[in-house]
Amino acid sequence: MTIGRSVQVIEMRRRDVLAMAAGSLAMSLSRPVLAQQASRTRHIAVLMSYAEADSEARSWIATFREALRKLGWTEGRNLGLDVRWTNGDGQALGRLAKQLVESRPELVLASTTTATTALLQETRSIPIVFALVSDPVGSGFIASFARPGGNVTGFTTMPPTMAEKWLELLKEVAPRTARVAFVFNPPSAPYVDFYLEPIKAAASAFGVEVVPVPIRTLVELETALSVQARVPHGGLLVWSDAFMTAHRAAIAMLLARYRLPAVSPFRIFAENGCVASYGSDSIDNFRRAATYVDRILKGEKPSDLPVQQPIKFELAVNLKTAKALGLMIPPSVLLRADHVIE
Repeated sequence: MTIGRSVQVIEMRRRDVLAMAAGSLAMSLSRPVLAQQASRTRHIAVLMSYAEADSEARSWIATFREALRKLGWTEGRNLGLDVRWTNGDGQALGRLAKQLVESRPELVLASTTTATTALLQETRSIPIVFALVSDPVGSGFIASFARPGGNVTGFTTMPPTMAEKWLELLKEVAPRTARVAFVFNPPSAPYVDFYLEPIKAAASAFGVEVVPVPIRTLVELETALSVQARVPHGGLLVWSDAFMTAHRAAIAMLLARYRLPAVSPFRIFAENGCVASYGSDSIDNFRRAATYVDRILKGEKPSDLPVQQPIKFELAVNLKTAKALGLMIPPSVLLRADHVIE
């Protein structure tokens, strides 16, 4: 080998060694940065329009936590989660929303329409993901389902076309029903016309009269049910707003006392005295909400994430209630049921 060739080889090897050393140095310097990024704790909050003692609401939060864990977010390692509950005080939403926003979380999960409203009164910059909202466009939360446009996105409960299904179900399980009281709590359900108008429009097709019955207290609820019980062939549609959900056990006792057939959108009401229910699966909405939280924490914007409608629905029938009311549930309904309560 010539001297010139030897010098060239030595020079190439020297450059290779220097390159390897530089690469090793860069990797060693980047490790603390990568470790710091991996161990960074992301802080999010949850605003619940329910009492912490509510077993159903707790199951929603448990599902949300588990879904986040499966996506790689673990409390105490890379996630901080601050959950606030109204504990039955509807007036507390505004105060809790203000406290949460002042704590500067990176994102807030809002349980309902009223929780989302309270948060939007405090911030238009912190991302908000809602889990159980009926009419996000009509409520002014988003510009459209496909392009929300602001700091809010999430998952809806049920489309207004479900209204006809509730009347149909009530007539199937209680065929003689002629007058239907649609019972709801206005402060918890400011969006109620989203469903009430379609219910009224569908009433004539089922040969029933639909009467809206707004109630604000349990005393008003008992009065309304006692009046409805005196009406020949009376029935109920029990709306599933936060107030009605919180008082579902009391509603069950009143339904039994006044012997009224009732249908509701959510399964927990069938489990608590309604003869049947048909609607979306709330637990599934909280599970899906975790996927949007994950995507936003990883850099996506709420304005770019389309609002999604429910994909999982369930029909529940309470045979114990039906028997107490002297009703015979048609086999066609039982065959369709996802849950039969005996």
